[in-house]
Amino acid sequence: MKPYRIPQLAKPYTDYDMIQRHTDLPPFSDGRGHLLYIFLSHGSPADLKGAELFTLVTGLVQLGLDTHESIDRTQEEPHRDLMRSRQLKVLAGDYFSSWFYHLLAKREQIEMVGILSTAVADVNVMKANLYSKMKSMILSAEQYLRHTVQLNMRLFLSFTPMIEEPFKELWERLLAEFSQYETVLLELRRGDDTVNAVDGYCYLKVLESAAEDERRRLLEKDIDLKDWKKLKMKYKCDSLLTDKLHGSIQSIQGLLQGVKDESLFSELSAALDRLLLHMKISGQAAVEG
Repeated sequence: MKPYRIPQLAKPYTDYDMIQRHTDLPPFSDGRGHLLYIFLSHGSPADLKGAELFTLVTGLVQLGLDTHESIDRTQEEPHRDLMRSRQLKVLAGDYFSSWFYHLLAKREQIEMVGILSTAVADVNVMKANLYSKMKSMILSAEQYLRHTVQLNMRLFLSFTPMIEEPFKELWERLLAEFSQYETVLLELRRGDDTVNAVDGYCYLKVLESAAEDERRRLLEKDIDLKDWKKLKMKYKCDSLLTDKLHGSIQSIQGLLQGVKDESLFSELSAALDRLLLHMKISGQAAVEG
């Protein structure tokens, strides 16, 4: 099988000095992408080129959606650097997403343009529903996490009809676990500061358990980083998320034990190893199995 190289193929479309100098981008969906590439290319050698193309464009669309999602939406008047960061994220998100039309049309994959466009529309509807529930404060932290994992799966599920029939169930179950893993890892990073943490898993989990004064300060955004870290520790937010990472890894390992195809087992094991390596590089060595 051809080595997985989607992150390298994506660099010409994502690495720009202006963006990197003035704003931070979300990570590339490497785990889900690697998984998609494995299942799409597990068949005839003729499938390999299509697998690379479809995985690349899906990763670029996901990065575009994630970049828009990462825009700071605080109501305060933004300072110059924050305003520039917001503007760049809007432009960068549009730019990343636009490449999927260009790359697919160039290869005359018009049907796939329609399939991914439908998936993007579905994601936007799902996000609108999620935001509505969050605004009404009727969503628990666990419900928020489940909804977010479903959002992060949607683009990749578009390819289920292209997966070989004997492997479809395995694909969907692994995608759910890889998506949860990557989502939880993002939530751990998100909780590192008070601005990004708002409306994330840790924020909602603390709100559920906080004393009245703590809850008031959170809702009024009257809390500094030191006190926020104390609240996270008090209500064990990072520990809960870390346990979920462990759970996903154990579930993936359990699913791999049932894979009889030696080639597929080897490729999926490599994808899991890559996932764990990225976790260590990101500074989350505490969750090492």
